[in-house]
Formats: sequence, C-alpha cells, structure tokens
Amino acid sequence: MSAQVQVNSFRTGPDERGHFGIYGGRFVAETLMPLILDLEKAYADAKADPAFRREMDAHLKNYVGRPSPLYLAERLTAHFGGAKIYFKREDLNHTGAHKVNNVLGQIMLAKRMGKPRVIAETGAGMHGVATATMCAKFGIKCVVFMGAVDVGRQQPNVLRMRALGAEVRAVESGARTLKDAMNEALRDWVTNVADTFYCIGTVAGPHPYPMMVRDFQSIIGNETREQMQEAEGRLPDSLIACIGGGSNAMGLFHPFLDERQIEIYGVEAAGHGLNKQHAASIAGGRPGVLHGNRTYLLMDDDGQIEEAHSISAGLDYPGIGPEHAWLNDVGRITFLSATDKEALAAFQLCSRLEGIIPALEACHALARLGDIAPKKPRDHLMVVNLSGRGDKDLDSVAHHLGGKL
Repeated sequence: MSAQVQVNSFRTGPDERGHFGIYGGRFVAETLMPLILDLEKAYADAKADPAFRREMDAHLKNYVGRPSPLYLAERLTAHFGGAKIYFKREDLNHTGAHKVNNVLGQIMLAKRMGKPRVIAETGAGMHGVATATMCAKFGIKCVVFMGAVDVGRQQPNVLRMRALGAEVRAVESGARTLKDAMNEALRDWVTNVADTFYCIGTVAGPHPYPMMVRDFQSIIGNETREQMQEAEGRLPDSLIACIGGGSNAMGLFHPFLDERQIEIYGVEAAGHGLNKQHAASIAGGRPGVLHGNRTYLLMDDDGQIEEAHSISAGLDYPGIGPEHAWLNDVGRITFLSATDKEALAAFQLCSRLEGIIPALEACHALARLGDIAPKKPRDHLMVVNLSGRGDKDLDSVAHHLGGKL
C-alpha cells in the first residue's frame, strides 16, 4: 500500500506542537518561547476574528492588487507541445512577488500585538521589500537582515528597501547569504524580545510560522481553483513551482493536496549540479534541525550545515519547509531540480516567447516544463506559479551570460 493511500488528508496538520510527521516543531531558546506562544495565540485569535479577515481582504484587493491573473501562456504551450500551460501571475502583485501575501498578514499581527519594531531576513530581497513596504504603510520601524553577497547581487531591491525607510543590515558572517541573514535575525530577536516582531519570509522556522505563512499564501491556490474553473470548467491536472524554503509552492499546492489525481511538482535549485554545489535539500539532504524546526537539510557527515548555492538568491538556502519534507516522505509531491544553466535558459525562453521577464527563482520551475509538458495530452492543464518578476535579476543574468542578454 502506498503512502498516499495511508494518509486520510494531506491538509491536516500540523499537530498542536507544530509537527508534520517528524518534521517542524519548536527548537528555540527559552527566551523566545514566550514570544512564540504569544504569536500562536495572537494568530489563533486573529483567524477567529471576522474583522481581521475583512481588513486583510480589503488590503489584498485594494493595495496588493489581488486576485492575480491566471494567464494562458500560448506561445510557450505551442513551443513545447502537449500540456496547456498557465501562469499564476504572482509577479503582478504590488512589490512584484508572492511575498506580500504573507507579509501583510504578519504585519497586521504585529500591529495587533502592539509591536513597534519588525525585523526580517531576505535573500533575493523580495521578502525584504514586501516587509519594508508594509511597515511603511502601517507606520512600523523595519530592519532587514541580508547577506552581504545578496546585497551585492540584488542592489535594486536594497535601494527599494531603503527608499521605503527600512534599515538594511548586511551580514558578513558565514557564506553571507540567506542562511546567515536568518541567523542574525534570530540573534536580534533574542536580544530585543520586548518590542520586536520577527516576520519570517517562508514556510520554515519554529511553529506557528510554517503553518501561518502557508495559510497566508494559500490565497494563491484558492484563486487558482476559482480561475481555472472559470477558464476551463474544471481543476488543473498538474501544478509546478520552485522551492527554496517553499512558501510560493505551498501557497499554490496546499488547497489542492487532497485532489489526489492532480500531479504536484516542486523544483529545487540544483546549482552547479547535484554532485557539486547546490541548494536541493530534498535531493541531497537529510533530516536535521536548523532555525527552529526539523526538516531536510544539507549537512556533512558530522551534521554541520553545508553552504548552499544557487544562481537565485531566493533559493540559496540549505533547508526546506517542514511541511514539504513531510509531503515528500508520504509521496504527495514529486521533487525535481534545475541547474543554474537550465534556469538561465528558461529565463531567456520565457522572456522572448511570452514578453514576461520571470524571477530566477520561478525559472527553476519553468526549466522543467520541457521534460513534463510534451509528454502530456493537449487537454492536460498545467499551472506554473510565476512567483516573482525578474527585473531584480537582470544584472545577475547579464553577468552570467557574459554581458549579453
């Protein structure tokens, strides 16, 4: 009997301790436990408050610009043959990515809890921009931690954050990328427990963050259900999204998990190759504990965290969200990977065929279309989560292509 048959519902969980099977949990310093428990209660209260939902829905509509379109990529569909390819256009949200869906909810919670200061970590900068944006909107002080390497390769987003009034702190420790930015944010949180709210950008961290971020991002999948019914009269046949920590993917996937006939693909960053340097935690990692939760991690034989690599700053992380780890183990999500080179090719193809410049993160999902779409019948409906726009990546792409876009 397969794992899928044994699970009654893939949408139940986490349990009361924040576990998805053996993954998740709360592995934090004692100093942070009262804050975590306060956040859990505040979130439960907010979910039960119709006024909170009404206010959030109004901001999503009038400020973020939701619903984001479900777009039929006709030229890409013709190029590959086979499946009918749709894009869920999260790149058209205010701030240019899916991150704002989650950040809006968290900043509203920070305001509800009376926290005057918000901190965040960021890799590609889109979570930092979204946090800076919402803090500006609600009048809250904002500090964003960003690895010094990412500050260098994502200058447009650094400038956007500063223009919005946020303080951007470049992290010089470790590999100076996303993992190290999260380390510094956690250190800051322990030091400033009284007045600070930590706005985590993905479905990772200690409970209730993986659940809370998933819930806020599930608007992606909920809209996709309605939009596909309107466009085609039925649900999609397959879903595909890039995965670093995995919030954009979980947002698309979660509302569909119990439709077992729908194929679900998560695409990790294979970097220079799975036998070299990469950021594919499912393909090349094993269970361990980092940043407050148990999940798949890139580790050496002694259990030390290895440095991840991806051309995409947003996927350059040595772990994955704990719910993704569980869904891998029970067989509900098929995890694939794409190299830097493949992502660059997908960037060029999408830009030139569809007139849409995608974020390098989303290009990892686009890179696998050539393997999957041609093998499907023409009535197969495939949805790709286009998680963000690629203008932030133009300098990086030009550099990797030898100055020629």
